[in-house]
Amino acid sequence: MSAAQAPDRTNGARPYIVCDNLVKIYKTEDLEVVALQGLDLEVQRGEMMAIIGNSGSGKSSLLNVLGGLDRPTAGQCRVGDLDILQASESDLVDYKRHHVGFVWQQSSRNLVPYLTAFENVRLPMLFGNMRKASDRAKSLLRAVGLEDRMHHRLSQLSGGQQQRVAIAISLANDPDLLLADEPTGEVDTQTAGQIYDILRYLNRERGLTIIIVSHDRNIARQVDRVVAIRDGRTSTETVRRVSIHEDGDDHTHDEFVIVDDTGRLQVPQEMLDQLSIRGRAVVDIEGDRIVIRPGTSGISTVAASRAATPEADAAEPPADQSVIPARVELAQTVVPARRRPAPVPPKPSRPAHEPSRPKRPQDVPDEHRPFAPPAGGDARDD
Repeated sequence: MSAAQAPDRTNGARPYIVCDNLVKIYKTEDLEVVALQGLDLEVQRGEMMAIIGNSGSGKSSLLNVLGGLDRPTAGQCRVGDLDILQASESDLVDYKRHHVGFVWQQSSRNLVPYLTAFENVRLPMLFGNMRKASDRAKSLLRAVGLEDRMHHRLSQLSGGQQQRVAIAISLANDPDLLLADEPTGEVDTQTAGQIYDILRYLNRERGLTIIIVSHDRNIARQVDRVVAIRDGRTSTETVRRVSIHEDGDDHTHDEFVIVDDTGRLQVPQEMLDQLSIRGRAVVDIEGDRIVIRPGTSGISTVAASRAATPEADAAEPPADQSVIPARVELAQTVVPARRRPAPVPPKPSRPAHEPSRPKRPQDVPDEHRPFAPPAGGDARDD
């Protein structure tokens, strides 16, 4: 048994497509949408790869930039020798006319409904003044398996056949790069398999560089490499490996995270969810590995240190007790005693059995004076 990876098309040459810190911002009167946020990507010439991601992740925006339909806001985007950001309008027109082909999900964006399949494929070649346009149109329709349907109108073709006509149209200008935006989004599984077979044939026989945008993560079985985009940045990369056995080929896939020039990476969301990592995480080096663990969110450093000491285990405070006393105890803070004034003793109250002092004679009303005790009796002068 031997193992082989996906074919290496680099040959030591520089990448055919380079996106470096690519930014794309769409602006309206009162709104700005950041579609690409510093995306990095390299594609080798002759590679067949896919870009996947959720809606709004930036897949279609990237495809529009690579196809010269939109200019990036910042960063670098180079296809071959063309700098998309700095290119003139005439250079972009020449690029779109001769070097790149498009396949869209909706057949209405690819086809003229009142023309036959043959006429649809020949039409862009007539605009480009290509020689032997009719012969080339027939050759392309044979390449996509529609030799017997080339003179049928679109209403006489199935959805899968219409999409194959669209692929033939995208090859009319003999491009170096084919961009396909959800090419199998509106067909059944069997027809989708046929379309992928055609794309692989074109990639293998013509050396065509193909980039497919899709929501389907199972597309990894159809291409050599899959790059996942999340929040406008490249997140992960999946590379297909082919192990050759005696009873046939066995395809396996290796998934990698992308580390940019500043050391940033995006950990797959399902891994973060599995370990409940939110906000902060602990990163350690263990031998030749970098290990990411959930952070101690919501626990103070002092309280965590206290929990790690054997003495603290025997004196664990109850759940409703504040951690502040523990923090003070660990820190062993000494507060100097301050001299307090001596307490003032309270004024003693008269015992309950003590008779009340009679009023003075001068305090007794005239009508009660005959009944008042004499001045020298039990009455006590102040």
